[in-house]
Amino acid sequence: MRDFSDDLSALRKRLDEAEGYLRIADLRANQAQLEVEASRPDLWDDADNARKVTGELSELMGDIELFDAFARDLDDVETLAELAREESDESVEGEVAAAIADLDRRFAALELRALFTGEWDEYDAVCSINSGAGGADAQDWAEMMLRMYRRWAEARGFEFELEEVTAGNEAGISSATFEVKGKHAYGLLRSEKGSHRLVRIGPFNSQGKRQTAFAAMAVVPLIEEDNSEIVIDDKDLRVDVYRSSGAGGQHVNVTDSAVRLTHLPTGIVVSCQNQRSQHQNKDKAMQVLKAKLADLERQQRAADLEQIAGAKSDIDFGTQIRSYVIHPYQMVKDLRSGYESGNPDQVLDGALDPFMEAYLQWERSGAVAAGGDE
Repeated sequence: MRDFSDDLSALRKRLDEAEGYLRIADLRANQAQLEVEASRPDLWDDADNARKVTGELSELMGDIELFDAFARDLDDVETLAELAREESDESVEGEVAAAIADLDRRFAALELRALFTGEWDEYDAVCSINSGAGGADAQDWAEMMLRMYRRWAEARGFEFELEEVTAGNEAGISSATFEVKGKHAYGLLRSEKGSHRLVRIGPFNSQGKRQTAFAAMAVVPLIEEDNSEIVIDDKDLRVDVYRSSGAGGQHVNVTDSAVRLTHLPTGIVVSCQNQRSQHQNKDKAMQVLKAKLADLERQQRAADLEQIAGAKSDIDFGTQIRSYVIHPYQMVKDLRSGYESGNPDQVLDGALDPFMEAYLQWERSGAVAAGGDE
């Protein structure tokens, strides 16, 4: 019978750590109070408060039950391994190994969740891609990025909704706006904020020379309930209605009711063209505009604007967060976390999770080094 002591000790340590970052002691203390509130006969006299109380209780209970399940399963496999060792029973070695592997996988997923420390990490995301330096290559690169994030979202089971796309002058796209909806969508996608650099043999270069192209990704959380507090004065808003100039087909259905909103005080421009009517396009564009204005307010309240969203600058050399090299060698490297992959095709097909997780680990290690508690 193989000795699993080290594996089990490592799992026990991870369970103890989970008890801390899940704040299990605090959750158990709050459970009784929330259960009393949830059982009040007049709870639903205030529907909004009732939903808040029941939602908090459900989330709290979910975390407690998740932790308790980990503890039970670890206790079970420890007991099984101990009995097998005492009786020299090798017949259950495979069962013990499989249980340890399953717990390792589940802990890995739980530990990723612990990296989401931002206030809005659990929310949906509004994303924008804009081509930068590189001409037609950059516009083609922007379209490749749009596909990359679509494939990533689909692989995770997230909802991907393209709101607006503007075709490039020669190829690809000049810009696109899309929403990604799913648990921790913003927490994952905020790792993608910044300029992305592509190096390859340019398909639009008649001499077959290596080309460098840039495109930028912007991401803000979509917090609909908070955005109701954002008031937009009509005089601060320019509304343009136009026929969709997008590429159509694979991108978006061409309509005669596309809407572009320009917020004059900030210069923020948003567009929507994929809804069925002009009214629906305007409503969706207003939702996105409010999300961006809410994010701008959060930035302005922060002590360091660049820490949240990064400095506004040209999309070119010196601003990139990640390089995608297809020629003369093949590598994708994140310039912040240092994480790299030797398979650009896989990354461009949506395999972004390792980069996102490495960024969150890098961010967390920076917070700890700066004196954080985590």
